[in-house]
Order: sequence, then C-alpha cells, then structure tokens
Amino acid sequence: MADTATRTILRTQGRKAYAAFGGGRSGPRRHPLVATAMVLPFAALLVIVFGGWDAVVTQASSVGVMLGR
Repeated sequence: MADTATRTILRTQGRKAYAAFGGGRSGPRRHPLVATAMVLPFAALLVIVFGGWDAVVTQASSVGVMLGR
C-alpha cells in the first residue's frame, strides 16, 4: 500500500513554507489603478534612460490588438 500520509504531511508543510515567504496572499488585492500608478514612474524612468519610447508604443499597440481593442 502507498504511504500517502507522509506525502500529505510533506505537501502541507511545503505550502506553509511557501506562504511564510510571501508566496501566499496576504491582505486584500490592490486596485489596478493603484498598481498602475505605482509602476508608471519606474516605466517612465526606463523609457528616459534607455530611449525606448518606440518600443513601448509598439508593445502597447501589440497588447491592445491581442486584447481586441
């Protein structure tokens, strides 16, 4: 017979360790506009530093087409 109890214990311990290191969800989800406001300054800095405005526009356009907009 298979030793399922040991495997179950190992799986649950692995999940606890995953959650302890920030892998699990902690607290409510962030609103998409708040997340966008957090990312935009960093994105603008990357565009300025690397001069990739054309690449940003191309990628945004591709994502828009892929989403059907």
